[in-house]
Amino acid sequence: MGVIEAARAAAKERRARVVLPEMGEDERTGEAAARLRAEGLAEPVALAEPSEALAQVLVEARGVKPGIAERMVAKPLIRAAAMVAAGEADAMVAGAVAPTRRVIEAASLAIGLADGIAAPSSFFLMAFPDGREMVFADCAVTVDPDAEALAGIALASAASAEALLGTARVALLSYSTGTSGTGPSVDKVAGAMRLLGARGMAAEGPIQADAALNPGIAARKGAGAGDANVLVFPSLDAGNIAYKLAQELAGAQAVGPFLQGFRKPVCDLSRGATVDDIVAATVVTLALG
Repeated sequence: MGVIEAARAAAKERRARVVLPEMGEDERTGEAAARLRAEGLAEPVALAEPSEALAQVLVEARGVKPGIAERMVAKPLIRAAAMVAAGEADAMVAGAVAPTRRVIEAASLAIGLADGIAAPSSFFLMAFPDGREMVFADCAVTVDPDAEALAGIALASAASAEALLGTARVALLSYSTGTSGTGPSVDKVAGAMRLLGARGMAAEGPIQADAALNPGIAARKGAGAGDANVLVFPSLDAGNIAYKLAQELAGAQAVGPFLQGFRKPVCDLSRGATVDDIVAATVVTLALG
């Protein structure tokens, strides 16, 4: 059973509450919400009216003054995120209309980042024709992460992989395996590895992609098992190029991107998403919870 099918099965058992703040203004989102309910995958909840309780979420989480918080929760995205933070919904799915930066802003303000995460990031679930399923990060959000942000991406990606794939074997990619090469990018990856080590997280890196994926090459280079299922790229350039090459040259299906690093599940949809895309993205997002 693939990840999407497993996520659908889990969603039917859980019937989590999801707030889709755009379902009143976007026909696709409204249709997806109806399907989620009809198929027993989730319970879409209506966007709440602005309230003192939701404003209080921002007061407590961000120290915002009450008057300012009341004005902020008048905005649908922030109100939806506050609903998740307040326990009125289990996840938020948005972005069919709103740009990514607005979804991230709302989630950052009301939900906040998980412990040890310096910035939100994203991942693609990559499904290959040979049956392999992997997590690629960050391919859509973080342009040039420093060592701390890269370590946060690795931590969040490991959690995502454990939730979806059952296990996380993380590789922090570079043009250098170990100390075979030098340069600022290698130093950044090595710095991220030191931060991960201090947190007790096992990962391989800096490591070249072939050593991360091929046991024979990994053995020759003394670089672990060569069986990574989570690839963490040193920059958005590298990640975005890699996932598109995997699509075009290897026939991989790229599902996402999914936001990660927040305390509770948040999904940023593509503005070109179809009803099927929104349904699939929602069940995967709920699986991350």
